Amino acid sequence: RAAGAGGLVAAALLLALAGPRPVPAELTDGNSEHLKREHSLMKPYQGAGSAAMPLWDFQGSTMVTSQYVRLTPDERSRQGSIWNRVPCFLKDWELHVHFKIHGAGKKNLHGDGLALWYTQERLTPGPVFGSKDNFHGLAIFLDTYPNDEATERVFPYISAMVNNGSLSYDHSKDGRWTELAGCSADLRNQNHDTFLAVRYSRGRLTVMTDVEDKNEWKNCIDIAGVQLPTGYFFGASAGTGDLSDNHDIISMKLFQLMVEHPVEDDTVDWTKIEPRVSLLKSPKDNVDDPTGNFRSGPLTGWKVFLLLLCALLGIIVCAVVGAVVFQKRQERNKRFY
Repeated sequence: RAAGAGGLVAAALLLALAGPRPVPAELTDGNSEHLKREHSLMKPYQGAGSAAMPLWDFQGSTMVTSQYVRLTPDERSRQGSIWNRVPCFLKDWELHVHFKIHGAGKKNLHGDGLALWYTQERLTPGPVFGSKDNFHGLAIFLDTYPNDEATERVFPYISAMVNNGSLSYDHSKDGRWTELAGCSADLRNQNHDTFLAVRYSRGRLTVMTDVEDKNEWKNCIDIAGVQLPTGYFFGASAGTGDLSDNHDIISMKLFQLMVEHPVEDDTVDWTKIEPRVSLLKSPKDNVDDPTGNFRSGPLTGWKVFLLLLCALLGIIVCAVVGAVVFQKRQERNKRFY
């Protein structure tokens, strides 16, 4: 179990340290050619206002209107979610989400956020933005409130997490220990449309945003080495606590990506693989900076001790070498007298 947890919490940190960020993947243009309607939620919502939407189930405080699906109202201690009834068996896909997070709360007086899911479990309420902890699959968190007072992140903050059921999301640290990568995004209380795209293809996870009213995608997360099973469910959830917001889903559109795979992939049962990420370095050894990237973490006691020990040994070596050189020079000078 511990080994599985350690295997999942790695992030592409060495890539960030080694050079510029990867070039963003080309996202689809949103045409309907490869739109999978059985996994898409769009207006007009069939069965709006009732508990009988043909392809989607919802629970908690979720309310379906003619214009949006409101997961939570701007009220305290609410949870809501909406889940696709049809499991997705696509190996390569792209999800476009049109959403809106807004409310009366001003600076740091709103929360908690919204989550997008591709998981084995569905319709299971819980503490992670209104849904289950220790899930199996992928989660994208749009976190609007900083619970960790020591954080240097700029909120709202988008992050990604892959879980095989062994990891727990730590709200007190805003999920930093299990985060694969993330970025800040000014997505709350905007007067224009806000969008997020999640692309998964050939083990590469890409998350991009369009929240600045520029009609262009901006790179947020780009990670290779991600393995996700087929047969999981798409969903969205949100939660409020002492602070609140309206969390609205306007549309979720899933597109099939036409991608060639190696011949050996045909022998793999993709419904049986375990969600995982190929590791580079654990984010537990790092802290975040306001840009969403990572830098070296603070010096702990043992690190300070090792640093001082190395410095002391260096001084001793320099002193010994200096003494030997000085002695040889003295002996050489005596020969000339």
